[in-house]
Amino acid sequence: MFLSVVVPCFNEADNVLPLYEKVCSTLENKADDFEFVFINDGSKDETLANLKSICDSSSHPVKVVSFSRNFGKEAAIYAGLEHAEGDLISLIDADLQQDPEYIVKMVEYLNENPDCDCVAAFQEERREGAFRAFCKRRFYRLINKLSDTEFVDGASDFRTFRASMKDAILEMSEYHRFSKGIFSWVGFNTYYMPYEAEERLSGTTKWSFGKLCKYAIDGIVAFTTVPLKISTWVGCLTSLGALIYIIAVIIEKFAYGIDVPGYATIVILILFLGGLQLLALGINGEYLAKTYIQSKHRPVYIAKEVLSNKK
Repeated sequence: MFLSVVVPCFNEADNVLPLYEKVCSTLENKADDFEFVFINDGSKDETLANLKSICDSSSHPVKVVSFSRNFGKEAAIYAGLEHAEGDLISLIDADLQQDPEYIVKMVEYLNENPDCDCVAAFQEERREGAFRAFCKRRFYRLINKLSDTEFVDGASDFRTFRASMKDAILEMSEYHRFSKGIFSWVGFNTYYMPYEAEERLSGTTKWSFGKLCKYAIDGIVAFTTVPLKISTWVGCLTSLGALIYIIAVIIEKFAYGIDVPGYATIVILILFLGGLQLLALGINGEYLAKTYIQSKHRPVYIAKEVLSNKK
């Protein structure tokens, strides 16, 4: 089967050539034929120049899709799938944290199991800080409770799947993309293969804790409307509590002659209810903002140039 290796790249100048060489050495005797689809996601370093060099000198088919600016990894994955022509598609990061040997194992599993459509790699043990690992576990637990789509804890974008699954993913052309959810939502039989992530060959991670939090919020908003319903439930409970409090105050005043609580009670209630209202507005705003952007029908990415050494 013809294999497409899709590699999103953002400021990975020192990594793209070692990755290319390692993938070639790994696959040349173990895959029928394969191509590379590199996505230059608006890199500011020499990533594009190095990718052009690979494209010019490679004996294997190579495509380089260069964005007009940084559109993010989700857009890069989407672009890579659009340009991939293989019967099987492998997604892999450019930093060599994901060993290409696993691609061979994934392809072998798919060949041996024709009913399986996708093999996804997941980390049984995260090689990162305890706090970040704790937050990720809690995120997966939360989103699985809120969403009807199943999210596998530790599952990464590193996976190999058939062209039929690729076509289904491309039909979901939404602007705000959350690939981990999209992979699960489209269905298809998926086998989760454990793997160990290596250290980055060069450079630093592009995913700060703040970006991960934003990504998590995007995932929740994209795959569940429960937060909107929570606003309604909180509003109903607050109204019920206010009604009970009003009845209690009236009873205290007329039955027992107790003075109605004054300034402190009013201030506390105003702050509490005001906070709930702002929270509800914020939740609605998240959904409304994404609906507004989606309604503009902007492209997921803009390609400045597409290079290919294919004759």
